[in-house]
Amino acid sequence: MTNKVITKQPEEQLKIIKKGLFELINEEDLLSKLKRSYEEQKPLVVKLGLDPSAPDIHLGHTVVLRKIKQLQDLGHHAVIIIGDFTGRIGDPTGRSKVRNQMTKEEVLINARTYEDQIMKVLDPEKTEVRFNSEWLKKLDFEDVIMLAGKVTVARILERDDFSNRYKNQQAIGLHEFFYPLMQAYDSVHIGADIELGGTDQTFNILMGRALQKDYGLESQIAMFVPILEGIDGVNKMSKSLGNYIGIDEEPDVIYRKVMTIPDNLIIRYFELVTDIHPDEVEVYKRELESGEVNPRDIKMSLACEITSLYHGVDKAEAAERHFQVMYQQREVPDNIKEYVINQSLERPDLMDNGEIDLPMLICNVDFAKSKSEARRLLTQNAVKIDGERFSELTYSMQEEGFVIAVGKNKIVKVVNK
Repeated sequence: MTNKVITKQPEEQLKIIKKGLFELINEEDLLSKLKRSYEEQKPLVVKLGLDPSAPDIHLGHTVVLRKIKQLQDLGHHAVIIIGDFTGRIGDPTGRSKVRNQMTKEEVLINARTYEDQIMKVLDPEKTEVRFNSEWLKKLDFEDVIMLAGKVTVARILERDDFSNRYKNQQAIGLHEFFYPLMQAYDSVHIGADIELGGTDQTFNILMGRALQKDYGLESQIAMFVPILEGIDGVNKMSKSLGNYIGIDEEPDVIYRKVMTIPDNLIIRYFELVTDIHPDEVEVYKRELESGEVNPRDIKMSLACEITSLYHGVDKAEAAERHFQVMYQQREVPDNIKEYVINQSLERPDLMDNGEIDLPMLICNVDFAKSKSEARRLLTQNAVKIDGERFSELTYSMQEEGFVIAVGKNKIVKVVNK
């Protein structure tokens, strides 16, 4: 067979797919699908449904996206369903009351933002983005009745969110019952072979398996990824808690934040938010357990790997050097003084184009008596920025600031407040 789309043996695919999964329903059926897919060279359809009400992605959201990327790398096809139709109802998961319905305009704005962000993780050439209004809004009332007839109220009330609200005599909108049904119908429409989601989506994804069977289709495999703890090591990663790592953050920030996670989460982060092969993860695990390698060194490999996923290898390596200078080599004292960028008309060191006039800055922090002396220090490689020698006359200010030093005793952190 030539020009294989799917090159890895089914057993090897299964090994990679299982890395970091919380639950798989079920392994035997998945292996059967993988074998048929390999023999026929026909990619499996991998489904992920996204509620467009929260489009701001951090590392915790990428756990499921990273798993889909692994499946894409194995040759399979991802279908990302933006719930522009279901999103107008809102997923009742975890809700204790009826959720306010979003307008069509709000849903579409969020959906487009989500689409832009997920492509920073997924392979665009192997990703199909669909909006479920494409088929759900075409269902007539008879279709809806037929769909509703495939599930009982008792089955819907098995869901904790609904049963708790029912017991506590809290309102449940009839339209909310349709959310899991509509999400399940998405699987029927696209012929999903696999659906992924967090553990909080168990009811919805299993409903998809059941509905496919009712429509005479082969049931999809259900894959559940765990919830990722934030850098505090305790709570779910969340922007509101401040324990998150944003995929749009600067390389130095991502690297530094990864280095703050507790040692007991190193392997978990390797498994959930990187593409490292399971065999390599096992090596790191054995090294940690044996104590033969400093956990800090393994964490640095993790930080470099995660940073490179979103900014490339070169910027990840630069972030590592920055971290070593700032936090490991201790070239920066704990009691370092801060200098706030001067934007006054008298001696401004921030130019109109937003760059720093380094000779003026060096004068303003009293490292030189004149701009000509400051320029000479720069041309003689006597100036360091973040531990690296710097000879240019201007410097682009980063959000987190930078450390400038002349010799060993003249050192200051420059910030822009």
